[in-house]
Amino acid sequence: MPSVGKFYNVPYMRQSKTILSVCALAGLELEIPEYKHHEDNEKPEFLAKFPIGKIPAFEGANGLNLSEGAAIARYLAGLAPNSGLLGTTPEEAALVDQWVHFAESEIAIKNDTIAAMIHNRLPYNKGIHTSVADSEMRCLTSLETYLSTRTFLVGERITLADITTASILQRVVAVTADAAVRSKLVNTVRFLETIVHQPKLEAIFGPVEYVEKALQWVPPKKEKAPAPPAAPKEKKEKEKPKKVADEDDEDDNLVPEEPKAKNPLDLLPKSTFNLEDWKRAYSNKDTRGADGSLEWFYANFDKEGFSVWRVDFKYNEELTLVFMSSNQVGGFFNRLEASRKYLFGSVGVLGENNASIISGALILRGQDAKPVVDCAPDFESYEYKKLDVFENQEDKAFFEGALAWDLEVSGKKWADGKSFK
Repeated sequence: MPSVGKFYNVPYMRQSKTILSVCALAGLELEIPEYKHHEDNEKPEFLAKFPIGKIPAFEGANGLNLSEGAAIARYLAGLAPNSGLLGTTPEEAALVDQWVHFAESEIAIKNDTIAAMIHNRLPYNKGIHTSVADSEMRCLTSLETYLSTRTFLVGERITLADITTASILQRVVAVTADAAVRSKLVNTVRFLETIVHQPKLEAIFGPVEYVEKALQWVPPKKEKAPAPPAAPKEKKEKEKPKKVADEDDEDDNLVPEEPKAKNPLDLLPKSTFNLEDWKRAYSNKDTRGADGSLEWFYANFDKEGFSVWRVDFKYNEELTLVFMSSNQVGGFFNRLEASRKYLFGSVGVLGENNASIISGALILRGQDAKPVVDCAPDFESYEYKKLDVFENQEDKAFFEGALAWDLEVSGKKWADGKSFK
């Protein structure tokens, strides 16, 4: 059977499991090109087909291009009407859509929010964690009641609703639905096992990993301050004739303190670029314009002592609401406090709810980003690329857009941002 199109994805995405499962049950062939995330989806030829630059993405043999997982899955299921994946009556089709939407918007988004906080991709907030977990449990309880009298969500055979829900539940039982919770969700677990062990789906879903205890947030370890040096033991001396103490004698008895270890960044040659002056210029001037902060920057920047970097979040597919993503940027900046004297940043959320990215620019001391950012426990969740804002026009446009908060990347416009000053 000829391929119905090309499918760009990364294997760990749950949407990919749903789409591949649809094809397996519908008997459809998909071509899966070699794909490298954050590289291939930023190339002009990819963006020409998928302006949002988002995966999963589907390039149909008939010229249709789709970039939303739920839409791709529904379209492919519709190519095999006899499969019954979309139901067999208008009523069943409506129920399939209802359960797909319920699983995506009521269960997945809550579980993904908790996972993002636990793994420091969002600032942790115990109140939000508790509230979201309670809401997720209410949804799971509702699903459990519904499944108590059914094998499948719609009708008597597997549909897109079952595949989508199972792909989401596979993550839920690995993050929040621990042994104690699962004891109350007997029918839900039975349903999950039924779907993932369908002969044509087992290889796609792989083994289900059940967490014994719900994952919890662990505060990043704080570096312990070095213990002060022990005072040397006083040697007993023979009694000497008493003499009148003077100031010099008192000074001789003091134990000199060892100097604190210097940050390697402080050992760099002195720079002509004063970061604090730049921060004041950025705060008090318009960003663009004849007397703007950007003009000040270009006139005073020291390319030997400082460097400019682009920063991009690695896991944009996990982002949900814009305000939550903005809070995540704020949390990242808070954890960079130890590097405040070496760093300036302007990072934003581009796009809209459930279709956004985090990107921006940093100005930092030295020519290597890691010594400046590795004080933040989650620095590895971001990618860093050095920019040449003097010779490369594309880099310059990106840098200026990030500082002016009008940056646009792959059709996504600046929605909210934070400055680190």
